[in-house]
Amino acid sequence: MPASDCFVSVDVETSGPSPSRHALLSIGACLVESPDDGFYAELKPGDAERLPEAMAVSGLDAVRLEREGLAPAAAFAAFAAWLDAVVPKQARPVFVGFNACFDWLWICDGFHRHLGRNPFGHAALDIKALYMGRTGSAWSETGFTAVAAHVGLLIDALPHHALDDARLQARVFRALLDKPI
Repeated sequence: MPASDCFVSVDVETSGPSPSRHALLSIGACLVESPDDGFYAELKPGDAERLPEAMAVSGLDAVRLEREGLAPAAAFAAFAAWLDAVVPKQARPVFVGFNACFDWLWICDGFHRHLGRNPFGHAALDIKALYMGRTGSAWSETGFTAVAAHVGLLIDALPHHALDDARLQARVFRALLDKPI
């Protein structure tokens, strides 16, 4: 990998599919090269819509988050500060996600809404698309457990805890990069 790229695995948990109507509940991120170097924040959901099926995925409690979570602006300021601290000065952070279009949408929206800038820029690296391109598989064959199994990691399912998911994604991504084509 070029020294100018610093891959950051990112995952989010939300109260629904759309940043315009739903809440970002948690952010998890870690460096792909050192997954123990992680960031995690839980956010206050405010009065955003909460779909019961979305809330059930993460198991996060909106009442607890409203009491204990960070204000979104504070969470994004902390995330930006973490990125500034862990990404080498000569490198740019590269957003890596599993179904990156979903997670990146929330992160891009939050950074622009609260800080006026997105440290990741306007791009994300999607692990599912990378896997599809490297293996010639169909999109329907790019589920997390299938991709993980392909690289020799037996992971039954993502736990839907943003930092734990980011760390698992980082392991799968790193193994996929290391696996010969």
